[in-house]
Amino acid sequence: MNGDANGGNGTPAPVVFSNARIVDPARDLDTKGTVIIADGVIQAAGPDVDGKDAPAGAVITDCGGKVVAPGLIDMRVFVGEPGHEHRETLRSASKAAAVGGVTTIITMPDTEPVIDEPALVDYVLRRARDTAIVRVHPAAALTKGLEGTAMTEIGMLKEAGAVAFTDGRHCIANARVMQRLMTYANEFGALVMHHPQDANLSDGGVMNMGETASRLGLMGVPLEAEIIMLERDLRLAAMTGAAYHAAQISCGESAEIVRAAKAKGHNVTAGVSINHLTLNENDIGPYRTFFKMSPPLRLEDDRRAMVEAVRDGIIDVIVSSHDPQDVETKRHPFAEAADGAIGLETLLPAALRLVHSEDVPLMTVLRAMTSRPAQLLGLDTGTLKPGAPADVIVFDPDTPWVLAKEDIVSRSKNSPFEDARFQGRVLRTLVAGRTVHPYSG
Repeated sequence: MNGDANGGNGTPAPVVFSNARIVDPARDLDTKGTVIIADGVIQAAGPDVDGKDAPAGAVITDCGGKVVAPGLIDMRVFVGEPGHEHRETLRSASKAAAVGGVTTIITMPDTEPVIDEPALVDYVLRRARDTAIVRVHPAAALTKGLEGTAMTEIGMLKEAGAVAFTDGRHCIANARVMQRLMTYANEFGALVMHHPQDANLSDGGVMNMGETASRLGLMGVPLEAEIIMLERDLRLAAMTGAAYHAAQISCGESAEIVRAAKAKGHNVTAGVSINHLTLNENDIGPYRTFFKMSPPLRLEDDRRAMVEAVRDGIIDVIVSSHDPQDVETKRHPFAEAADGAIGLETLLPAALRLVHSEDVPLMTVLRAMTSRPAQLLGLDTGTLKPGAPADVIVFDPDTPWVLAKEDIVSRSKNSPFEDARFQGRVLRTLVAGRTVHPYSG
């Protein structure tokens, strides 16, 4: 489903979640209380809500202190459809998202064909409406064919339904093109999301440059590939006034660059993948290709810097960077394997590691995956305030479990967390008041 949940087989019955720990970052609310859902929207949510006020026929669930929170919004999701449906379809991605408590996914334009025309934006929205069980909003390409040269028609693409603009995995090397894109995007109030990694500096690199790469005999990607491009982008954002979002940053110096830009009042934000918050280059171990990513996993000091930047609000958004790759692209020597890892199903459980280690409060972690991305994208979801769409998750932050390969819902299985132990699991996911996990359709 796209912006509005599909009614399907009739309107779902009203739902009452009582005895819940309600965490709603949009309202800075963390309290014990009750949530009432009816007609696809939040009717009430808070400590003073009486479940007796629910509409007739409401299904009442005693949460036993489990967390009720807004559904997660994932701003960086690669889906194979169209062109590579064997890796992932909108349907399979949406099922994986529902399992992980993700109720809205922002799909990247890296498909075949590239999502660079209004008709293709419409195609994604129609396919999502017909096949997906969570909300799907497409991001459209900044340049035609993701080639980094000719600009797309941002105004027309936005009118067609694109919520943001990005070249996905690709970095726009030409500063003049980027400056024109930002100027053009600013005229339409469009969000520019960019992957800041200089292709010339990173060319041939397959992991973080440093001692570990040397020991493994692998060519490294220097931090400067990210830092130099990020500094360029932020100067262009200041020059044009455009809303700029660094899709992923991965090192401490990048966080400081973003911090400085924000201090100057520039309209810039940044994201980080859950992988770069919970893993480091040592996890590559004996050339494990599921840990090959772009940007590469960095030093432990950089991982810690990313965690601190989330805690301090310098990094605005946490994403899964869900990037399904099949055995044909991953079952290769490390240097030849494709970048990317799936992550929709493990986004929240992995993020809860930061909470359990007392590095980042639960409210801050959830804000980076609910209200903040909603704010950046102009969505009305990501909150439990009355009148908001009833995209809701119930999770137990303490349930221990292990991710087994056979339990992965995504069509591709390239998870860096295979066989990992987690503490915290989604029990129920609702989109527009309809339960989509556990899934019975």
